[in-house]
Amino acid sequence: MKNVFISTQASLDRRQFLRGAGVALALPFLEAMRPAFGAEAASSTPRRMIAIQTNMGIVPQFFFPEKPGRNYELTPYLQKLAASRDAFTVFSGTSLPGVDGGHAAERCFLTGTPHPLRGGFRNGISLDQFVAERIGNQTRHPSLVLASSVGGQSLSYTRTGAKLPAEISPNKLFQRLFTAGKPAEVESAVRGMKQGRSLLDFVGAQSRRLSGELSPGDRQRVDEYFTAVRELEQRLETAESWEQKPKPVVNAKPPTDISDQKAFDQWMRLFFDVIKLALETDSTRTVSFFIDTYPIHGITHHGNRPSLLAELKGYEEAQFAALGSFLKSLAASKEKGQSLLDSTMVLYGTCMGSANSHSNVNLPVLLAGGGFKHGQHLAFDKTNNYPLSNLYVSMLQRLGIESDEFSTGKGTMRGLEML
Repeated sequence: MKNVFISTQASLDRRQFLRGAGVALALPFLEAMRPAFGAEAASSTPRRMIAIQTNMGIVPQFFFPEKPGRNYELTPYLQKLAASRDAFTVFSGTSLPGVDGGHAAERCFLTGTPHPLRGGFRNGISLDQFVAERIGNQTRHPSLVLASSVGGQSLSYTRTGAKLPAEISPNKLFQRLFTAGKPAEVESAVRGMKQGRSLLDFVGAQSRRLSGELSPGDRQRVDEYFTAVRELEQRLETAESWEQKPKPVVNAKPPTDISDQKAFDQWMRLFFDVIKLALETDSTRTVSFFIDTYPIHGITHHGNRPSLLAELKGYEEAQFAALGSFLKSLAASKEKGQSLLDSTMVLYGTCMGSANSHSNVNLPVLLAGGGFKHGQHLAFDKTNNYPLSNLYVSMLQRLGIESDEFSTGKGTMRGLEML
């Protein structure tokens, strides 16, 4: 396969790739790319959005702070995000107007379409696809639709209300984003990676030449990016290797209710690693991620029994720890002099205020990054809830999309200001 390379002396294109043997590895933003932008070089960093829902609720007392404002005390779950305290806003007293039906509400978290259990219900367009319609043509992938489940769940719906299928494999997502070429070449590259080779092996000559022509700052940026690629490959290889190894034989009956699908935090961490690379390479600017916690449905109906609450808390704290690590990694990644978290909104929430009672009010929700004035608890009326869909209008406007409403949201989120 013929290699193609553009010298940094003429500047690098923003979507420059290193290519070799069926692999196309996109580059992160580098200072050497600035001249290639023309007028865009002076513009602001591209803005991005990630929307995440966990579908079995979150134990309210471990999430919601007691005091409003900026001097609230971190709750057990928010303590897992302590390093990013000034970079997120937590909301209470919000819900999606008219969205009811217990578990049925999970399909409406990003659409806000009321009454999902009514006869003839047709969903509306989800926030991520509304965004993809308007800015999706600016990247190779208009949006990424992801889920940690084999059950066909998805957060994303088209304008006609059709559910979009989600990618459930971090490994396949990685291949989709970073492997390209003729089918035989791709297959060869995949076989090589399964044998322990890295994508960086396939683009080795070009990457060495690139590093030799970059400034010290750009060289460090590329080195950090290549390190992240290799570390992610190693984690994916480790996860896959366990599936291929024979299991030990024991003289005992198999336990019940044990499933790899309960390792929600591990799914999250793998997907978050790939998402970060996708953002760094500007492969997409819109991501939806459905975290299916149905395997622990039983203990979400805990009836306030201490043993079940403790078990549930362990699962949910692990999820918040994964989210906390993700936010820190975005904050550590720099682009055009600011962090990736500064330019990326991360919405995290659930369709139920309490899975124990199937309540669809007072939803646990937080928003991190994206260029807002964070570090606060915005507390609204827990009886007469404030429209969460107004937050979606604020998010659209922060992306530069001119819209005064979305779904049931008829204005921006009160108390949430842009930087």
